Amino acid sequence: MADRGDLLLEVDDLHTHLVTKAGVLRAVDGVSFQLYAGETLGIVGESGSGKSMTALSILRVVPKPAARIVQGRVLLDGEDLLKKSDEEMRRLRGRDIAMILQDPQTSLNPVFTIGNQIVEALRIHGQRAPRRRLLARAIEVLRQVRVAAPEHRVKAYPHQMSGGMKQRVVGAIAMSCQPRIIIADEPTTSLDVTIQAQYLRLLQDLQRETGLAMLFITHDFGIVAKLCQRLLVMYAGRIVESGPVRAIFDRPSHPYTQALLGSVPSIDIKVARLVSIEGQPPALWDLPQGCRFAPRCPYADQRCREAYPPEFRSPDGDPDHVASCWRLEEVA
Repeated sequence: MADRGDLLLEVDDLHTHLVTKAGVLRAVDGVSFQLYAGETLGIVGESGSGKSMTALSILRVVPKPAARIVQGRVLLDGEDLLKKSDEEMRRLRGRDIAMILQDPQTSLNPVFTIGNQIVEALRIHGQRAPRRRLLARAIEVLRQVRVAAPEHRVKAYPHQMSGGMKQRVVGAIAMSCQPRIIIADEPTTSLDVTIQAQYLRLLQDLQRETGLAMLFITHDFGIVAKLCQRLLVMYAGRIVESGPVRAIFDRPSHPYTQALLGSVPSIDIKVARLVSIEGQPPALWDLPQGCRFAPRCPYADQRCREAYPPEFRSPDGDPDHVASCWRLEEVA
């Protein structure tokens, strides 16, 4: 087992349901994982697999009244966040765990300056210094995320900045109270390739400077390879495979992970048609009894349709590399 920092966050058997006219959607259905100090843990999966809802459940900002966290524990330094009061959670968000959302345009308030929005975050978390000192702190965090001319940018409004610059500002707000954990929900989706690469280098630099842990949600395996040390693969509300990034890339064990990696185009191989995963994910209000990937899996048999598989160790022998697939039982 690889050396790790201190355990910061532990999610244990987390269940989040959404009550709709169609029925009860089991958006997060028994998710468990750990996040250690100084590491970047990636989460990948198709849209609707439960990645963002898992992140929102950790911070207890699920969309109400439809969404409800019905079971599980979210332990930060051993304290269960699901048992804390709303006021305690307000103090904790931003100070201990911060979140960067994927669309900076909707994350920033268009009628307030960048400086005002950073100062507001500082004041919410108890920094009662004079406004002049809080503005100085705002300039400092903008400089930390490599915003040019931060003394002028604090006076600017969101519409006066580019998409990449706004994403840096959102990162500055997240970093302003020096959290120990940052949850980044597809923060590079709206950025072009060049700005995306700069933003990823920035996150890596900030992580080295501050030692924070990061939960990084993405669709991009290239980002996972560059940024993450461990990876969770989610499908229909559950984690189907987890382990070190290199182990999963070299020997994916779950058919869904194999299909995802197989659908990534290669610059070395010319093909007439890109590989795709046939079919659609199951409806979350009508999940199959057995493995949820079985209707799309080329290896599925009767056992796969009758019972959901437990976790088995991957054939590569790495104790941290596990997947929920009945095919691994024979190897185990």
